[in-house]
Amino acid sequence: MSAAEPIEGCFQLMGGDFTNAGAASSELKAILAKRGVSQEVERRVAIAAFEAEMNVIIHAVAGTMHYTITSEAVKVTVTDMGPGIEDIELAMQEGYSTAPDWVREMGWGAGMGLPNIKKNADLFSIDSVVGEGTTLEITIHIKDRPC
Repeated sequence: MSAAEPIEGCFQLMGGDFTNAGAASSELKAILAKRGVSQEVERRVAIAAFEAEMNVIIHAVAGTMHYTITSEAVKVTVTDMGPGIEDIELAMQEGYSTAPDWVREMGWGAGMGLPNIKKNADLFSIDSVVGEGTTLEITIHIKDRPC
């Protein structure tokens, strides 16, 4: 596999599957390491992908994480079959969470997921329909960040 060849893949995510929490984002990080991207890009992609993965596990019935890696960028799209986000602006505030108490008792759902994704992404968008689900699109540039 040449680093110049685009590659893509997909992971299935199951809501409530805390046993495998982080497996998809860890595998994506390993793929990036094999491809030889910088550790800084690996770290940013792993954080953003992990937070998006945890949102599916905590809030949705199921979802998918699709990734595309080119010589220019890593694009991660996470789509879930969850309750949707009623107020995206509120959900983007650090510390705001709709996670149930039992999830918080496990140490998750602190309300940092979406803000952490935004901090680590070069491009980030959310599309959500209440009662249907949410799609996150995350792009992290492999080459220098645009000014």
